Amino acid sequence: MSSFALPSDLDDAFADSLLTDLAEVEKRLNDAVATHNAMAQWTAKHLMVAGGKRIRPLLVLLAAHLGEGTNDKVLDAAVLVELTHLASLYHDDVMDGATTRRGTRAAHQVWGNNVAILTGDFLFARASALSAKLGPEAVLLHANTFERLCLGQLNETVGPAENADAFQHYISVLENKTGSLIAAAGILGAQLGNAAADTVGALGRYGEAVGVAFQLADDVIDLRSNPETSGKTPGTDLREGVPTMPTLLLRQRHADGDDAPGTTAVLHAIESDLESDDALQHAVKLLAADPATDRTQELADEYGDEAIDIISDLPESQARSALLEFTTQLVRRSA
Repeated sequence: MSSFALPSDLDDAFADSLLTDLAEVEKRLNDAVATHNAMAQWTAKHLMVAGGKRIRPLLVLLAAHLGEGTNDKVLDAAVLVELTHLASLYHDDVMDGATTRRGTRAAHQVWGNNVAILTGDFLFARASALSAKLGPEAVLLHANTFERLCLGQLNETVGPAENADAFQHYISVLENKTGSLIAAAGILGAQLGNAAADTVGALGRYGEAVGVAFQLADDVIDLRSNPETSGKTPGTDLREGVPTMPTLLLRQRHADGDDAPGTTAVLHAIESDLESDDALQHAVKLLAADPATDRTQELADEYGDEAIDIISDLPESQARSALLEFTTQLVRRSA
């Protein structure tokens, strides 16, 4: 079930319908990963039963209510986007070397890299089968989204080209890795809920913006949250040398001539050998307190405000009110 708190001023009937639909989505998720394969029946459910925010399915449902509301295809679309998200997590954790996910051991830590990767592929296959039930437009959108997920991960792995803007490169990675699937959730919900064409377009733009805001907030959470509540290993990106907005801002500040002791100390800490947990915790502590992390939260807020501006132009409704609150919670969350 989604961890998103519904606004208290929502109509009871509307709130109840959302909760009922989310429960149905959860049931369909379980059905979608069911298999008689002796191994996959355990591996495919590993991250699903560990929990999760279910923000993408909830966005599908809210987007549908900007039109005629939910129906059978909308519910399947909610399952489709969550399956795709879950599949990407199996792959991401292998590439990042993450030890935990959602408060439990990462799948590759339990079964090894090969099994984790193949489980992600299995979930992508099940998601593709669902898209086929929704029609050719959904199949094409899902395929294009899958392509962007891959390109985002590839570009993050390879890094920016020589003389390229490192910040723009990073934002493009976030747009592909996170924004694309959140945008797809909004588009599918609006389309299958028979919303107006301009509403469908607005939900696509909204998803791109809120996806970047979500991931920038995640950069902050990775440094400042409690791992027991966030379910993530703090500093995983630091240890793997994966660029994040705080590290990019810190390095740019130093390149611009800031050689103050504080800046130099943080830079030295994050560029040192972070294999030991003590060294990693020290680097995380210093970077978390650095102004670069405050600026990252400000950027997350700015992208969140952009997303809010997009949906603020939509006709007033219970669904729009819920989306506005949904956006604020995504950007200002602590886990």
